[in-house]
Amino acid sequence: MAAAITCSAADLHSLLGGAGNGTAAAEYLCSRFDAISNKFVDTAYAVDTTYLLFSAYLVFSMQLGFAMLCAGSVRAKNTMNIMLTNVLDAATGGIFYYLFGFAFAFGGPSNGLIGAHFFGLEKFPSSSFDYGYFLYQWAFAIAAAGITSGSIAERTQFIAYLIYSSFLTGLVYPIVSHWFWSADGWASPARSDNNLLFGSGVIDFAGSGVVHLVGAVAGFWGAFIEGPRIGRFDHGGRAVVMRGHSGTLVVLGTFLLWFGWYGFNPGSFISISKAYGESGSYYGQWSAVGRTAVTTTLAGCSAALTTLFGKRLLSGHWNVTDVCNGLLGGFAAITSGCSVVDPWAAILCGFVAAWVLIGCNKLAEKFKYDDPLEAAQLHGGCGSWGIIFTALFAKKAYVNEVYPGLPDRPYGLLMGGGARLLAAHVVQILVVVGWASVTMGTLFWLLHALKLLRISSDEEMAGMDLTSHGGFAYEYNDHEGELESLKNRVELTKKDSSAV
Repeated sequence: MAAAITCSAADLHSLLGGAGNGTAAAEYLCSRFDAISNKFVDTAYAVDTTYLLFSAYLVFSMQLGFAMLCAGSVRAKNTMNIMLTNVLDAATGGIFYYLFGFAFAFGGPSNGLIGAHFFGLEKFPSSSFDYGYFLYQWAFAIAAAGITSGSIAERTQFIAYLIYSSFLTGLVYPIVSHWFWSADGWASPARSDNNLLFGSGVIDFAGSGVVHLVGAVAGFWGAFIEGPRIGRFDHGGRAVVMRGHSGTLVVLGTFLLWFGWYGFNPGSFISISKAYGESGSYYGQWSAVGRTAVTTTLAGCSAALTTLFGKRLLSGHWNVTDVCNGLLGGFAAITSGCSVVDPWAAILCGFVAAWVLIGCNKLAEKFKYDDPLEAAQLHGGCGSWGIIFTALFAKKAYVNEVYPGLPDRPYGLLMGGGARLLAAHVVQILVVVGWASVTMGTLFWLLHALKLLRISSDEEMAGMDLTSHGGFAYEYNDHEGELESLKNRVELTKKDSSAV
């Protein structure tokens, strides 16, 4: 934030030649000068707050993207259920993040493990935070909950959604964000005392680990403890494709998430009116914001195209759902290092992320793990790759701009910065997986033991819209059997044609 420029009446008086009315003139001129200076400071605050609020609105729009993506990826008989859970992720998360979550995450001064102030936004606004910052961080918290809801779709009791969403947004996620984003956090790259983990801290700029990995690990344990949906694997253990009912909603949700990611990643700068070097230069934080939007875009594009051709080689089909998931995997991966890598590195990030997702999906089938949205594989696998990617490709100049204050701060291993940043990032992965597993794994196990987790087989076969929500989201006919028969006839026709 810009500092006010001060004016000294005594200094100005001497410049006016020491005339009899010089003191009054100097005081008057200084008062006018100070008023103008304060206006510039006020304007800088207004610009940065407007930027942050706009970014918060973009991140919140991702909830609509999650809802549409989830709705399109499940069968039509569960559409109302999954959309309602997305609405309640936001509503429940809002209350619990207000009461506890923000305080645990950013309530300083505190220790390195958990925040201790601002419960219920007490003493808000302060010199540290304003309301816009709370709104932005709340939008991140409910994004983590949205990831988890996709993993356990189509077979989870409604009460379980309410319980896990409250626990995740009120406690589990906020403590992780405190560790890596708070000025007091033990692994934060912006610790106020500069006592940094491996002399670096963890550079997880917008949350490949803090948001995506946390949500993925929580979803993994929920889906693992529940077990696969009925019919997902046949009696021989072979995977059976259970297609979502609307590719249109999947594509709509994907584009909404793409749009929202421009608030998720560039918005994580929090402010925009900051110069790098001398003020007045064309180059400043606004340039870094633009670069971050570009790296985000290129990683997603690279992952989408890699998935398109990769899946074509593996399965023989051009599959829109796979491409959409690949695109989102690229975004999840670049989220950690989006601000500190060059555009060419972002393309490489997306390329690898696509193959990580494909590999994770193969492992999921092998071990009979069922995640209707591939959420754990996408956000967990690609998020973990993004954390490692940042430790390999973070550029020295960008790291020093985004995280100023240390002359020898470590940067990417492959960029000549040594292995300290990589060590910190390996620690992050281990700690996040451990914390989310202990907390969310235990919660889902307790829900399962209390018979509050999975619906009955009869309810699952009938569909949750009918059994839990009073009716279907819309009228539909299930032509899955007819479509499968038609597909078989097409395949036979192709074989006959090739034989001729």
